[in-house]
Amino acid sequence: MQSFKRKSPEEILKSIYELHRGRLKVYVGAVNGSGKTYHMLREGQMLKAEGIDVVICAVSTLQRPETVEQLAGLERVPSIHWKQDGMEKKDLNLDALVRRNPEVVLVDGLAHANREGASFPTRLEDIHYLLGHGISVITTVNIYELRGMTELVQKLVGIEVKDTVPEGTLELADEVRLIDVSPETLLQRLAAGHLRNIPDKAVFNRGNLGVLRELALRWMAEGVNDTLEKHREEQGLIGAAGVAERILVSAQYHWNGSIYVRRGQQIARRLNGDMLVVTFVNPRRKLSPEAATFKRSLTQLSEKVGAKFAELPLPTRRMLPQALVRYAMEHRVTRIVLGHSKQTRMQELWQGSIVGDILKQTKNVDIFVVADRAETEGERILPAKIREEHGAAEPYRRLSEAEVEQQIGRIRRGRFKVYIGAAPGVGKTYTMLREGNDLRKKGIDVRIGLLETHGRDETTAQVGALPSFSRAVLDYRGTQLEEMDTASILARNPEVVLVDELAHTNMPGSKHKKRYEDVLEILEAGISVISTMNIQHLESLNDAVEQITGVRVRETVPDFILRQADEVELIDVAPKALQQRMREGKIYAMDKVDQALGNFFKTGNLIALRELALRELADDVDERLESWQRRSPLRGGANREEVIFVGVTLSSGAERLIRRGFRIAYRLKASWHVFYRHNGSGFTPQEQERLQAIERLTRRLGGTFEMQKGPRTRKLGEALVRKADELGSTQMILGQSGRNRWQRLWRGDVVSLLLRQARHMDILVVADFDPMAQIKKEGNFFSTE
Repeated sequence: MQSFKRKSPEEILKSIYELHRGRLKVYVGAVNGSGKTYHMLREGQMLKAEGIDVVICAVSTLQRPETVEQLAGLERVPSIHWKQDGMEKKDLNLDALVRRNPEVVLVDGLAHANREGASFPTRLEDIHYLLGHGISVITTVNIYELRGMTELVQKLVGIEVKDTVPEGTLELADEVRLIDVSPETLLQRLAAGHLRNIPDKAVFNRGNLGVLRELALRWMAEGVNDTLEKHREEQGLIGAAGVAERILVSAQYHWNGSIYVRRGQQIARRLNGDMLVVTFVNPRRKLSPEAATFKRSLTQLSEKVGAKFAELPLPTRRMLPQALVRYAMEHRVTRIVLGHSKQTRMQELWQGSIVGDILKQTKNVDIFVVADRAETEGERILPAKIREEHGAAEPYRRLSEAEVEQQIGRIRRGRFKVYIGAAPGVGKTYTMLREGNDLRKKGIDVRIGLLETHGRDETTAQVGALPSFSRAVLDYRGTQLEEMDTASILARNPEVVLVDELAHTNMPGSKHKKRYEDVLEILEAGISVISTMNIQHLESLNDAVEQITGVRVRETVPDFILRQADEVELIDVAPKALQQRMREGKIYAMDKVDQALGNFFKTGNLIALRELALRELADDVDERLESWQRRSPLRGGANREEVIFVGVTLSSGAERLIRRGFRIAYRLKASWHVFYRHNGSGFTPQEQERLQAIERLTRRLGGTFEMQKGPRTRKLGEALVRKADELGSTQMILGQSGRNRWQRLWRGDVVSLLLRQARHMDILVVADFDPMAQIKKEGNFFSTE
């Protein structure tokens, strides 16, 4: 922490300058028509309503009806019009703006290039000029107009961009907000004639729009990650934050080093994580000619796959586990990748086990041990093309009766759209209601099925003319409780129904236990649903959210619900803006504000949840792209057919392993199995309850569950390997052993046994996790508070 450190004269001068400098906010979109100008103007209207002096200049609505509506009452400072290649251009009138001296100016097109002879060559420089005069600016930009993205965008979708802004420009902004829109919504706007002057309509197809959207989400997530790491550094925290994946490959100058790097590359790509490669050498020993050759090969491969390479000194082998764990913590690593040991048990006892010692020292870092299969199968781990599905490869194949019925069901089913946010108060319900009113203006029968305004005036005002279904009243132990009246919705049969808080658990006595089950029934009846949820309610992210916030979320929805949605859109809000809304009483009642800001709404939590939401939605977009286009996605294809085997006990960590197994299997497009072996004759009531809970979670996430009874034995590891081999497993997932040293000596250590007996498969040992532990770096030591 630096809070008591005296500021330097330069820091003082900078702070004084920033008091006078205007604020810069940028709305980022994937493509023209995403709604950047609309949101910018709507924010201008809100600022004006609060008494702030707002003007507009060089704003282009392109006559889009919803955007034009937002101009009403906003003062316009005339721009300077000129033409280039027959196209009308608008430059900012800097002299007029400075004379008018508003508090805020709204201006489109951050990447705009000015006319010849203008005061500055670019709009970016114009904006810096205004900021220097104390005028705040809100502006817009497309993701492909950022100079670091232009080459990639041209390669992927064929857009050639002339006017750009320098890389790193948006790092200077006080606030950046992404406007996320699904390809379906953009194509609907295009078909309705609301998108005019689109530069290249040939690029405006679902696949290209999906690619641009994913790039925008991932670019935004990287920026948020930088902010999160800076915040954690200021707090003195080290280790992974629980959001972004960072893979560390430990390799030696040996023939199998490239195998580990390749496997690490495949993991990093599918998990969309950064990758590091580290090797340890004895500084007192000169490398042999063979080792020097392997070094050149390893450094070249690391550079090729985009991994950061480091060679670190290590006097003795016994110091390797501690050095590796320290390096992993300092670099916020989430997973260490290394090879299987070939030591016998006696050698491990005499010389020490590297993997075993690493497991003892790690906290919140998974250990991935690469299978020893290279000698028999070669570099099978190299990325390969994904197999095409029959539908793409055989367009003339006649559908079976079952396939026809399935297609008919999809046609009859209502459309499902979900607005997702990083936290309460970002504006999901507000946006859902606004879309409902827009649909109603088009003559579509839209009704509110269930609405939770939480007393927020802005949200209540958006209800407008939307009719609502009355809630069903249930009697529970003498108390009258209210829930969504699904029966009335089905009987009335509107075209679209708005349903808030998808993850809600229904009151006892309801037809369904969860609200999402009501939604599925409504969709099956042919009624479309627009709903809302927060990222922390996604079942497979439950552990990540607890690691970030220290809070275990009880109300969740299974991941398949999000995958069933036809559209998923993110409502993105910067943490500081969300906290300001909280302080103004726009999210919770004023008597709850201080408690919320000190707990769930802490800056670090909000930054991390925002990044989690961005990355999760980017992965969702990537999966949809792969499904639409039958081609390898931006993250790269899964390398081979994988089968994931998760071994669990009835301990409290079982759910964590199951969720991890699901997320890995989903990204690798693998089948997955959960296996429990009961070493006893019967179950206590508590054990029976735990077993049922574990089985329910497995099936809810789409896995298969199997329980096997066996005698109490030290050969549990053999039973697990036997079952994994029977299922054709390529990767086994286990939790860290909870046994102490004496228990391991007396009863054996299952993880150590499996690391010896299952060297033919990959083994992932999931980190033991303490959500309340905060790891800080003090001098050369790690401390937990």
